[in-house]
Amino acid sequence: MATAYQERPTRPGPPPAAPEPSIGDLVGEIGQDLTGLVRTEIELAKAELKQESAKAGKAAGMLGGAGYAGHMVLLFGSLTAVFALAHVVDIAWAALIVTALWAAVGAALYVSGRAGWRNVHLKPEQAVESLKEDARWARHPTS
Repeated sequence: MATAYQERPTRPGPPPAAPEPSIGDLVGEIGQDLTGLVRTEIELAKAELKQESAKAGKAAGMLGGAGYAGHMVLLFGSLTAVFALAHVVDIAWAALIVTALWAAVGAALYVSGRAGWRNVHLKPEQAVESLKEDARWARHPTS
């Protein structure tokens, strides 16, 4: 049986407006964003420190290897040179000449190793600059 009143399908209207987020929600989102930002900055600093540590380790290894090789060369080469020069000058003068030569070699190795250390930067430059930019933005977020 048909009824006199039949339901008409309703037209879909505009969707209901989304409620505006509360202050608490906004503060929570800011907190989450800051947490993510800090984590990202820490990861950047770790990566930079790892890279610089690798360079420092390489320079230290080279200095150590140079020191050991220098010691061995100094020991055996010096004995050989002293005995060879002893045929020309007194053995004491021969020993002094050989010692002076190895002192010059040691000085050259020291200067080279020190130059390698000067290229090592343990301060994470990019992370520090990025944190400074973040701080500037936090002080003036609209600029």
